[in-house]
Amino acid sequence: MLSLVDVGIYWNNRHHLFQAVHRVNGRILWANLHLLSWLPLLPFVTHLVGEHYHSPVVMAFYGGVLLMAGVVYYILSRSLVRHYGNEAVLAQAVGADFTGKVSLGIYAVAIPLAWVAWWVTVLLVALVAVLWLVPDRRIEKTLINKGE
Repeated sequence: MLSLVDVGIYWNNRHHLFQAVHRVNGRILWANLHLLSWLPLLPFVTHLVGEHYHSPVVMAFYGGVLLMAGVVYYILSRSLVRHYGNEAVLAQAVGADFTGKVSLGIYAVAIPLAWVAWWVTVLLVALVAVLWLVPDRRIEKTLINKGE
């Protein structure tokens, strides 16, 4: 279930990003493809976690895949902001992306903690999912306020 939730979170928020733009460039397309290359790994690592949840290697691998997906999502959002400029609707909506940075930090802490207590890694990964469970409404609100 957690795998479906994670994929859904990335999918929904990715769609919100692209709602705020009209054109993309090659860098954005490659960043998007890079994100889409990490997401299919989530069901695989979730299956491994289901069978070997006590294994620190498996838990660290799970956290690593989530960290990489988060890093690439951050790169995608920053590429879009850079393409449109700091005055664009997307830049105003995303802002400094505090939640994105905090999520990456939580993932980075969760990975080595897999060797201390596997359940802490699961709790931290679930915490990130809770942070993002509701799609990022900043983009919707900004688009509505700007009349787009």
